[in-house]
Amino acid sequence: MDKSLSTSPARSPLLHRLRHARRTAFNRMFAAVYFCAILLLLYRHALKLIHSTTFASFLISLSFLISDTFLAFLWFTRQCFLMTIVYRDEYPENLQKALILQKSSSDFPALDVFICTTDPYKEPPIRLVSTALSVMAYDYPTKKISVYVSDDGGYQVTLFACIEAAKFAYHWLPFCRKNNIIERSPEAYFAKNHSSWFSDTDEIQKMYESMKERVEEVLEKGKVGEEYITELERKAFGKWTNHGFTRQDHPTVIQVLLDSGKNKDMTNHLMPNLIYVSREKSKTSYHNFKAGALNVLLRVSATMTNAPIILNLDCDMYSNDPRTPLRALCYLLDPKLMSQLAYVQFPQIFHGVNKNDTYSCEYRRVFCCNPLGMDGVLGPCYVGTGCFFNRRAFFGSPSTIVPLEIPELGPDSVVDKFIQSQLVLELAHKVAGCNYEYKTKWGYEVGFRYGSLIEDFFTGFRLQCEGWRSVFCNPKRPAFLGDAPICLVDVLNQVQRWAIGGLQLSEPSFILYVFLVLGAYGQDLLEFLIGDGTVQKWWNDQRMWMIRGLTAFGFGCLEFFLKCLGISTYGFGLTNKVIDDEQSKRYGQGMFEFGASSNMFVPLITAAIINLASFLMGLVQALRGNKMEGLFLQMFLAGFVVLNALPIYEAMVLRNDKGRIPFKTTATSTCLALALYELVSLPLGN
Repeated sequence: MDKSLSTSPARSPLLHRLRHARRTAFNRMFAAVYFCAILLLLYRHALKLIHSTTFASFLISLSFLISDTFLAFLWFTRQCFLMTIVYRDEYPENLQKALILQKSSSDFPALDVFICTTDPYKEPPIRLVSTALSVMAYDYPTKKISVYVSDDGGYQVTLFACIEAAKFAYHWLPFCRKNNIIERSPEAYFAKNHSSWFSDTDEIQKMYESMKERVEEVLEKGKVGEEYITELERKAFGKWTNHGFTRQDHPTVIQVLLDSGKNKDMTNHLMPNLIYVSREKSKTSYHNFKAGALNVLLRVSATMTNAPIILNLDCDMYSNDPRTPLRALCYLLDPKLMSQLAYVQFPQIFHGVNKNDTYSCEYRRVFCCNPLGMDGVLGPCYVGTGCFFNRRAFFGSPSTIVPLEIPELGPDSVVDKFIQSQLVLELAHKVAGCNYEYKTKWGYEVGFRYGSLIEDFFTGFRLQCEGWRSVFCNPKRPAFLGDAPICLVDVLNQVQRWAIGGLQLSEPSFILYVFLVLGAYGQDLLEFLIGDGTVQKWWNDQRMWMIRGLTAFGFGCLEFFLKCLGISTYGFGLTNKVIDDEQSKRYGQGMFEFGASSNMFVPLITAAIINLASFLMGLVQALRGNKMEGLFLQMFLAGFVVLNALPIYEAMVLRNDKGRIPFKTTATSTCLALALYELVSLPLGN
């Protein structure tokens, strides 16, 4: 552990502090005891396997050995996050002094913000507007901020929404600055019942609602009508009408909507740059999904502003704290860190999650708990949003810069022309071309990395392999808030994509099982509660862990291996962020939303039926006083699954709403369960 990370230079003001978790010693001691118990259990399984007398007992012993070995592997990987847990504190109030001491200047570095969107019918454009406005209103020098919106679907409505955001910023930025409000996403601000409204709040809210109505009308119509735009704005939409524009085949569109060099708000303050980018698409070129879109932004921004700091956000992940850039700079400007620090990752936190987080959409363990442990080693993974990058990290290791085909794209290049000058725009269009990366190092040695659907994790992994490190910044007030899916199909489809990318008993043993099960669950619960979770949220989280294992992870692995054999192909599945009122009501009540028919539900429901049948058969045998050896352990395991599957049984039998499990899925799962029972009965001779 590098202890220098917790302090700043001797004469410089303190920018951040590192603290080790008190429970680290307990975690290490418990892991040692637990590991010995695992070895004992596997030893017993191995003995039973060696001394098997029948084919049936051999199969049972082998299945126990394989399954427990796999679970032991999962437990072992989890321990890596518990051995070096650290916490950090930032002191942004000292930044000004640190800048003066370092450079004899109080100027903050320029900041480029990348916001990605693809489909306005799954990612409502008004969310994009709120996200863009929330970062444009940062407590940061506005002339230093440049916001780039990547529209990878090439929709007119997305450009129209950005134009509306630019107009509304004329009023919104002064309103935020004048009243010093904290929620600088207008959608979030007006959704809250504030105890004290300012004199101009009603007027600004009417402007926002009017803008929202226009955007939603255009979205419904599917095109921008003449009545919504001026003659000057009409030119911006010319490429949609003049080039046979489609999502899969269209030219590059780059529109500078706000220029920090000349556009001012109603109080005569300069506004940030706002640039809309839709890269060139061709049916004959491979586009590398989100990683490809981010690399286009990396190149386009290099030609226009080339800020040394880059913030990457999803379109629905708005800023919840106007001082967030200052917190990130506490690390990125630390002289002892900056030469090797690739990025500062903030936790991905969701709003709109129901009280008990039915689908475990918070992913508290992934986005909050695990990064605390990873931060004590090389740093957390990059999770695709809420991350401040050092631009230099995309261009080679800390000691070596990868040579580029165009010097202007390098991290040290200085932009000395206006962003709307002809030379700048020509170069920006060139580097956004669909064939630009051919025979270059982009995506492999430079920029966001290709080779996985989870480009975020893969990029962070490759950067750390090259010698960079990262920092986890987790302030008390969430820096960013995003939307969580409220439908089970969307949850599982999202996890399936992550899974595909990631792949690129006898009675004496019952006590051992009790220790292993309760020990693992107890420690997991403790970490979850320390991370500000609740018991009910933890219960839903472990239930969703089992559901994902039976559905998304299994299908993801299958699809990945089929792809390797050339049998199947996979694409980037976008999570649906459009909310239905009835669906939202059921989610608020904590009800599972099955609704849509999906093959992923079949193994889940089959497992629920088998475990329910097993538990009931065991209960009948126990009541009859039959042989009890090993029966209690089997009933315990089956009963635990049944308890977790209660929402499934309810959706199969008791519910009549649109969120119930389709009859076809229930019938298919029942037939499959019966077939499996008959198949297993043959070797067991029962």
